[in-house]
Amino acid sequence: MPATTVPPTTAMQPGLIVLILSLLLGLQPITTDLYLPALPALTEGFGAHMGQAQLTLTALLLAFGLSQLIWGPLSDRFGRRPILLIGMSAYVLASVGSTLASTMDMLIVWRTVQGAAMGAGVMCARAIVRDLYSPVQGARVMSKGLTGLGVIACLSAPLGGMLSDVFGWRVALLALAIFGAICLTMVACRFKETVPQKNLLALQPATLLNTWLGILRNPTFWAFSALSTTSYGGLFTFLASSSFVFIKVLGFSKTQYGLVMFSSSLAYITGTIICRRLLPRFGVRRSVAIAGAFSLTGGTLMGGLALAGVHTGWAIMLPLYLFMLGHGVHQPCGQSGAVGPFPQAAGAASAMNGFLMMIAAFAMGGWLGTHMDGTVFPLAFGIWFWSVLIALAAWTLVQQHGKTGER
Repeated sequence: MPATTVPPTTAMQPGLIVLILSLLLGLQPITTDLYLPALPALTEGFGAHMGQAQLTLTALLLAFGLSQLIWGPLSDRFGRRPILLIGMSAYVLASVGSTLASTMDMLIVWRTVQGAAMGAGVMCARAIVRDLYSPVQGARVMSKGLTGLGVIACLSAPLGGMLSDVFGWRVALLALAIFGAICLTMVACRFKETVPQKNLLALQPATLLNTWLGILRNPTFWAFSALSTTSYGGLFTFLASSSFVFIKVLGFSKTQYGLVMFSSSLAYITGTIICRRLLPRFGVRRSVAIAGAFSLTGGTLMGGLALAGVHTGWAIMLPLYLFMLGHGVHQPCGQSGAVGPFPQAAGAASAMNGFLMMIAAFAMGGWLGTHMDGTVFPLAFGIWFWSVLIALAAWTLVQQHGKTGER
């Protein structure tokens, strides 16, 4: 297969790699979480209905998922760096457009562009891990990058609530342009190409077809993608519905809701730290199985309390903390495990994994848009549903087909 060699990747120190991963992976939570406290006010400001408000999130995520199928092969052909430069430039432009949007329809359009641009950053981050590390090492490094993601998520919702309360929702959206500019500057000034050999045939139809078929036929890819997809489905359920539940149903202020998001992100950070403790002792499969117990316990407890009529903030948050601990293990293991079998097509495998996660999120967002009924039930039952699927994936598929993810 024709290839070109790039300079060695040792020019980047491990700490710099983790920082860049944290920023690129952090694009996703800051793009979703920071504007969530402003979502009810934004909806009222445009005189829109809840379904349109949900579309600002679900359209973004659908574009995010679909775009990765394009960015992935492009990055295998041309390298991660040029794709990151293009994607981050488009992200900044779309963020400014979102800030200046005059109608809800225009906001949805700009958020869709923003999601497509975000796909370049997040997809490349996952592929970079496979470029540089073996699957087990990659899970540990990914957990560090996702710890950074958790820190960004911790700050996003409180900052969004504060900016929305003090300055209005447009300033909250403008903050995304600033973050995107920071990412763009970091990539332009410090990032070195990580693709060891660029695949010159990556964009040819026959090569693309063989690559996609090879990925889709691989049981290890499906096992770990099922894990990361179901885990993200549960997180998205919370992200898409929590602002309406906590602010409109439970009466929290936007600032209080921001603190709720902050605490859930702390639980996630703790989960990523637990992941790094579990992996050397138990390996990938057993670590995932242990985390599956946290996920299922949290989801079942949340659904059970809702059925019992306990509709308070703590009845949602305490079970969610358990769920987020599991999420902090499932995501680094799932994302690195799905890409692990494909060192020569890490971009394409990362893209397909991300696409599956976003399809689940889009479907869940559509369901929430028609089932939000002014109660806690859609949120609680949604997370309960995903927790069952997480446990099934962790205890069956990963155990049967996840051995490759430990090599």
